[in-house]
This record gives sequence, C-alpha cells and structure tokens, in this order.
Amino acid sequence: MPLPCQPFFFHSSSLSPSPSHIHPSPPMSPPWWRCSSFLLHFLFLLHHTDSSLPQCCGSIQIPFPFYLNATSTLSDAFSLSCINSSSLFLTIASQTYRILHFFPDGVLVDFPNTTLCRHYNDLRSFAFSGNQYFAISTDNVLDLYDCEDSSLCKPDCERTSLMPGCDGRAAGYPSCCYPLSDHSSWRPGDSLTAFSQYGCRGFSSWVVLPRSRIGKRGIKLEWAVPTNSTHAACAANANVVNATSVASGIRCQCRDGYSGDGFPIGVGCLKSCIKDGKEVDGNECFRNKHGRKKAIILAGVLTSTVCVASLLTALFLLKRSIRSEKLMICEQNNINISRAQQKSSRLFTYHELEEATKGFSDGQKIVDSCSCSATSTLYAGVLMGGSRVVVQRVENENESESESESEMESVLLRLETLSAVSHRNMAGVVGWSIDSESGLVHVVYEYPENGTLRDQLRRARDENVGFEWYRRLKIAAETACILAFLHHEISPPIFHHDLQSGCIFLDVDFSVKLGGFELHERCRRRNDVYGLGLVLLEMVTGNMMSRSDLQRIKKGKVEEMVDPSLYYHEQPAYWREQIEIVADLATRCLLFGGDGKLGMVDVARELIHIAKEPPRPPAAATALEETFSNSSLLQMISMSPDSSIYVPYK
Repeated sequence: MPLPCQPFFFHSSSLSPSPSHIHPSPPMSPPWWRCSSFLLHFLFLLHHTDSSLPQCCGSIQIPFPFYLNATSTLSDAFSLSCINSSSLFLTIASQTYRILHFFPDGVLVDFPNTTLCRHYNDLRSFAFSGNQYFAISTDNVLDLYDCEDSSLCKPDCERTSLMPGCDGRAAGYPSCCYPLSDHSSWRPGDSLTAFSQYGCRGFSSWVVLPRSRIGKRGIKLEWAVPTNSTHAACAANANVVNATSVASGIRCQCRDGYSGDGFPIGVGCLKSCIKDGKEVDGNECFRNKHGRKKAIILAGVLTSTVCVASLLTALFLLKRSIRSEKLMICEQNNINISRAQQKSSRLFTYHELEEATKGFSDGQKIVDSCSCSATSTLYAGVLMGGSRVVVQRVENENESESESESEMESVLLRLETLSAVSHRNMAGVVGWSIDSESGLVHVVYEYPENGTLRDQLRRARDENVGFEWYRRLKIAAETACILAFLHHEISPPIFHHDLQSGCIFLDVDFSVKLGGFELHERCRRRNDVYGLGLVLLEMVTGNMMSRSDLQRIKKGKVEEMVDPSLYYHEQPAYWREQIEIVADLATRCLLFGGDGKLGMVDVARELIHIAKEPPRPPAAATALEETFSNSSLLQMISMSPDSSIYVPYK
C-alpha cells in the first residue's frame, strides 16, 4: 500500500542523547508543563514524522534502507542524492548511478556515463564487482554481442520481450541472451568483465519486472546489510534472508500475513491482509466495510471523549503546577513515539549547548535581537563531536507565571509550524532545547559554511575581503523568494518578524539558508518587507542603515553611500544601475512595506528581474541616474519627515 511522503525539517544524523550523556539541567519546570509538552511533542511527531512514512525526492518514494541527506544511522552506502526533485543517484566506490526503479531486494540503476538511449555498453568500462552492501543481482538478463563462444547464448530467456525505445530495443528480442541466474559462466559476486574471457566485447542488461514478462533496461544491484553490522537484526514477525550475491549479507523479510521492511529501525512488520483485492495492513484488516459509517461515528465519539478527558486532565495539572520541578521531555518517550524522529532530530540538554557556545559568551555571538520583553540571540558553537552549529537562544522575560506558560506553548506551536516547512533556502535545524521555568528556548541550526550575510559584509568592509555585487544581488533575490514562499505558499502564512542580515546564513556556494525566526508571539511585529528593505540597504552600504544614509537617499546621492569595497565608480555601468535600482527598491520597502502596499512577491519578482536583466550599454547608465535622482519616489521621501521611515540607531 503506497504511503505518503515524510516531510522534512531536521537534518542531523545525531540521535537523541542517551541517558548516559544527559547532564542535569539547571532550570526547573512544573509537572503540568512536563505533561503538556509531552502531549504537544507527541502530536507533533504523530502528525509530522511517522516512522512508516518514506522520504521522497519529488514524487519518488524512497524505501528503507535508502535515505536522503544525513537523516539515518545506517551506513553511508545507502545514502542517496536527489537532483531537481526528479532524479535519484546512488554513489558506490566514487561511481554515481542513476536509480531507475526500487525492488524489495535491490535497485535498478542506469549504465554510468551513457546517454539515455544507448543500448550497448563496453564490458571493460563496467568493472563494478560489488562490496559488502551491493552486488550485481542474479535477476539481470544480459544481451551479449561480439562473443567468440556462442555457447553462452541461452535460448530459454529469449521469450522475454524488451520495452521499446529507450527502455529496450525496437527489435523486441535479444540476440545472444544470458541470464545471470544460470551460473554456468558467471557466479554471484563476479564482475561482468568475466564475459571478456569468452571474447565478448559489449552487453546490454535488463530485468523482468514483477508480474510481467516485459524487461526494463538497466542493471539491478542487490542490497544487503553485513552480518557483522549492528543493524543486522530483524523485527518481530520477520525472518532473516541471506543475500544471493552480496557475500555475508542479510535482509529481513516479513512473514506471511505481515508487510513492511522487517527491520526494527525501519517500519518493522505490520499485520496485513487482502482487502478488496489489495494488500493492506494494520487496522484496515479489521474494518467491516458494511459498518464503516458506524465505525466512523464511534471513532468520532471516542476521539471527542479522549479530547475532553485530556483537556480536563491538563487543566487539573495546570492548577497543581510546581515551579521547583524541571522540564524534561522524556527521552524514553521520544524513543517509543517515533524512531523516524529519533533519527532526524535531537533533543539537546542545556549543558550541551552551554559547552558548545562557551557559556554563551559574547565572543560566540553572531547577532542580537531585542524586542518587547524577549531577547533572541544567535551564537556560534561546536558540539562534542566537532560539528559546528548555530544556536538561537530565546529568553522570555515575563514576570507573570500564567503569561510565561502561555508564551511557552505559543513558542512550541511556532516551532511545530516551522518544522513542517521543507525548502532549500530554509536553514537546516539539528534540534532544540526547551525549558519552561527559565523561559529559555534554544533552536540549533546547521552551521553555514560561509557564515552570515552580516559576517561577509563586515569582512568586505573591515578586512577588504571581496564580496562582489553579483553575489549580494543573488543573496537578496533568494532571501525575497524564500520569504515570498513562506508568505504565500504556506497556509497559514509564516512570517519571519525579525529579518536582519545576521539571520541570513550563507552555504558553501553562498546560497541562502534563512534562520533566526522570531518565536515569541507578542514580538512578531516587524514587517518582513520592511525588514528586507533594511537588509537591502545594508547590502548597498555595507553598514546597518543610519540617518545619514537616509539623508543621502533623500537627496538622490546614492553613490555617496555605496559600500567602498564595491568600488562603485570602477564597476560596469549595468552594475551601477543595479545598485541604484536596488537602493530605490529598498526605500520603497521602507515606505510601503509596513502598511502592506508592497508585498514580498512584488519584491522577489523585481529582484529576480534585476538579477537576470542583461547588461545595458553605458549610455543607459546616465539616463537611469537622471531618472533615479529625479524620481517621484525620492521627491516623496524628501518631503516626508524622518519619522516616516524608522531607522534603528547604531
């Protein structure tokens, strides 16, 4: 039965800390919070990371044991790469293979370094011989050519037709057919180069699809887990199956009446049956299709009863809250609830993050954000294993206990909402640490290879390190695009509310990874379009916006405020045009972003247009400069009081 795809949020191979690694956390929490946070955590895991949900590359479901990114404790041998949400690739011994099809015991891969419609391959160029995880499957059927020994050809496999076009041969039937299951001239574990000794120079390969006599081109690789691996154990109701081609390798197979992958770190084995001609598992086997309406009504009544009982219990516990007990989302509960969450997220202790950030020292500080009665700060840190991270420390300064408890629940719901978003420009979250007593919330992000936008601007200004305009413009466009996505493609929309250059992380290729979202509800006031306007001006000037910059903008003297490291007057005319247009866009964000007259989609569209616009002849620069200097927008700014645009003091 096909399963929906698992949504992504956390991207860390680290497991939740084991009991031996848990240090006592200094803050304390009442018992109501321990229960309610457990319930929230349970609902979050149940809704978002069911361990039975496969990962996906676009619409392609990825079965166990394969995985994307660093979200599994299994060997790197099963790690896949997803390209453009449409193609999956497996790397074995530095050679990359495109995956065409998944089987329960293997994968069908394309011939490496070939065009899509090439049917024959040189035997000498395909030297794959397997390892402890993969080997050439005996299910492959070969079409050999230019062989000196015709005894290789087996007539009993020629009745299998091939798919036409790129998947097979237009002729429909092979010429010299040899099934690897024959074993007379090839043994499991061998390389296909074994056929070279018979004078064969080339081959084509295909596999007969299940319940079909049609062959699909490609090479099937059998997978297995080494018997000496810590994962070479099967779940309940599963049997160990020895691999055919992978030496000393095993797989797990669910017994009759059960379905699943058979591994305890996967979905295990679920009770199955045939229902309406389809194999189903779990409660579907016991559902009476004639009493479906009654079952639905009963389920509704039971659900309502459970919800009311849970609410009454929570209210009772709220009244009995004791501030001397510390918050601990029980690790054992995490393990029992969802193995998938255990593999993908990590619950940190306070001491782990304190050590990683050197006691949250000022030297590790990346950016401050003080708003209303909460303070959010980003710190650089190094975990025990050497992994670099960014820790967002959010402090709640409410004196009222009831307000503090309500705010903490709001923060958890905000984290849950953010956790459901999967986008290449969202910062990868490794895990979190929450404590209700002290009002501390820590969100742990993957460390950006190139730091933050603020870091790069500072280095360009103070250390004369090159940070070219085209790169700044690309960062601006990507930032606007991810914000537009969050505003208009997510329901309900997600707003950052604290956008600044220190929250824009930069990956190894300077691609944007947005983090540092405002978590406290009452502090979510700053408009994202307005915040992006400040960031755009910071990209142009190299500094956080000041009132002197505002005066220059009013007078149309953009060149006087451009970051000196950009060497404005030495740049090509079209770059100078782009800088001026972005400065103009930034002022519009400041003027019209706060009241909603300018939306993030409009800003993103304009930045993309600027970035993709081809260079213009030098004459256009003068005309644009005159237009910019005399624009009605700048006249509007010059006639407006300073208070119409809020400028933070340095």
